Amino acid sequence: MNHVNLSMVGSNLDEMLNKLPLLIELHLYSCQLFDPTSSLSSTNFTSLSVISISHNFFTKFPVWLLNLSSLVSIDVSYNQLEEQISSRLGELPNLQYLDLSGNKKLTGSFSELLRGSWKKIEVLNLASSNFLGTIPNSIGNLCNLRYLDVGYNSLNGSLPEYLKERQNCSSEGLLAKLRYVELSNNQLAGKLPFWLSQLEALTYLNLFNNTLQGSIPASLGTFRNLQYMSLGWNELNESPPVSFGQLSELVQLDVSGNHLTGILSEQHFSDLSKLKILWVQENWDLVLNVSSTWIPPFQIYHLNMDSCNLGPSFPTWLKSQKNVFFLGMSNASISGFIPNWFWNISFSIQEIYLSFNNLEGHLPTQLNLYPSAVIDFSFTLFEGPIPLPNHGSRLLDLSNNKFSGPIPVQIGESVPDLYSLSLSGNQLTGIIPHSIGFMSSLQIIDLSRNSLVGSIPLSISNCSYFTFLSLAENNLSGTIPKSFGQLHWLQSIHLSNNHLSGEIPSSFQNLWNLEILDLSDNKFSGDIPAWIGAAFGNLQILSLRSNSLSGELPNNPSNLSSLHILDLAKNNLSGSISISFHAFKAMTQQQNMSRYLYRVFEMRRPHEDSMIVNTKGQDLEFIKALSLIISIDLSSNNFSRDFPKEITNLFGLMSLNLSKNHIHGSIPNNISRLPELSSLDLSSNNLHGEIPSSMSSLTFLSYLNL
Repeated sequence: MNHVNLSMVGSNLDEMLNKLPLLIELHLYSCQLFDPTSSLSSTNFTSLSVISISHNFFTKFPVWLLNLSSLVSIDVSYNQLEEQISSRLGELPNLQYLDLSGNKKLTGSFSELLRGSWKKIEVLNLASSNFLGTIPNSIGNLCNLRYLDVGYNSLNGSLPEYLKERQNCSSEGLLAKLRYVELSNNQLAGKLPFWLSQLEALTYLNLFNNTLQGSIPASLGTFRNLQYMSLGWNELNESPPVSFGQLSELVQLDVSGNHLTGILSEQHFSDLSKLKILWVQENWDLVLNVSSTWIPPFQIYHLNMDSCNLGPSFPTWLKSQKNVFFLGMSNASISGFIPNWFWNISFSIQEIYLSFNNLEGHLPTQLNLYPSAVIDFSFTLFEGPIPLPNHGSRLLDLSNNKFSGPIPVQIGESVPDLYSLSLSGNQLTGIIPHSIGFMSSLQIIDLSRNSLVGSIPLSISNCSYFTFLSLAENNLSGTIPKSFGQLHWLQSIHLSNNHLSGEIPSSFQNLWNLEILDLSDNKFSGDIPAWIGAAFGNLQILSLRSNSLSGELPNNPSNLSSLHILDLAKNNLSGSISISFHAFKAMTQQQNMSRYLYRVFEMRRPHEDSMIVNTKGQDLEFIKALSLIISIDLSSNNFSRDFPKEITNLFGLMSLNLSKNHIHGSIPNNISRLPELSSLDLSSNNLHGEIPSSMSSLTFLSYLNL
């Protein structure tokens, strides 16, 4: 009765089953079932052999199952079990199949469960079920075990040094039937034990994301049937064993994210003719040393060798690979040019990452890649005109290179399905093409740090899914299009260091998701809009620095509770600093830990926000620490009247700059209420009186200018 809505049966299910004494199999997958209101005092269906009640809403394991010695198969996966599982499950003498996976609130001891008298268990699936404790050596007694999945739990301790083995097992060898072992995403530590290599039937071994240490035993290269092995993201060290080259059935090998050293040679791959997926990334001291004429025995499909040493030149052995789908060679110490032959074999590549290398030269004007490819060539030394993929792209990152000339006029038509475009940090000139507006799926665009001129094209407002927009550090002029107010998903706008003018558009009121607004170092004029304090409920950073803004501060920033960086320095603002600082609730807390990361689903490396913040008398660029800064800079304006005493309620404030104004009065004695303050500049004002003695309690204060 799978997929039948039995929610109306509800709490009476047990009683109904008790009226079926001859019931042998019960299949109630995804039937909207809940816990019974009372438990059965006795069970009449004592012949029940198979029960499958997965994907329902049970919070308690049906205790009556523990009394049915006839049970061969139990599947209670993907419910909402909450209590501790009973070790009596391990006493069911005929049980062959147990699946409790996907019950993330369940608790239980793995070693206690295995202390039972199971003799026939073949499949044990406890994945994502919050089991605790160690793996006992008694697991060797499960001589019929074929499938073991305890991934995504909280197992800890070392893998047992040796395994017990039931003496009356009919099979030959230790766990001789075991083919599948999944122990990933736990907290297992210690060294890899020798007995792993004795599991001769093993086809799948996953120890990913634990804290295993030591070297990889050479004996792991003796598996005759192994197809999948993941030892990634542990703390393994020394060189990978040459015996890996004997794993003739291996399809996928993952040793990524360890501390492996030494050399990977041709011998490591000698018999790996079936290898399709190879992950060795994030092993900084691992060197691939093969001959320039080497032809691998495999045809690789997914290759990730980021942050390994593949250089000094582009790997010539790739010339023999005709079916590469994913190619990751970022930060791989590769120099020189990409050879022409590469673009003859690149047609199958859907994701390519070559960033953080010393690759140079011109790229083909059309990149011969798979349709809708993901391309990351950032932080290299490529030059010449901007290349475009000949079959479209989802992500194109050519930032921080030496590309020059204009952005291709037809870019919008060439890559209409682009999600993320980054051309920042190049030497691009000319205007922003109108065709940008044809990329209706675009979420991230970064054209900053170039020499682009002209105005912001009106068509850019057609990109209604924008979350991140940066045109900073160019030579753009004119006004901000009013149609920007249509970009309701925008979270971050960077237009700083241009020649933009006019007033801040009133249409910005519609950008209710905005978190960062940086219009600094332009020629904007007029008043700071009164609506700015009410429109941006999510705004965290506001920089209008170095413009020609005038008038007084809006005195009711009622909706700026998330703001933690306010920079209005170097304008012509006047009047009193009478703003209601109590509205800045984020500044009353110490160290806001949110991060400014903008990601589309194809991105491995998220796009990070950065900003210049003036603190300690100098302009500093913050990237990863940007979210930790709590700062107010109102310097170099024409503010007058008394020192704003309410500012001392901002307990998390780290940097305060009110210098070069006409502020009167004295420094309040309760300025010591700002314990996080590390930079304070009140110079060039009309303050008088004594320096408060309480300032001596500001232990983080490292810059003071009075």
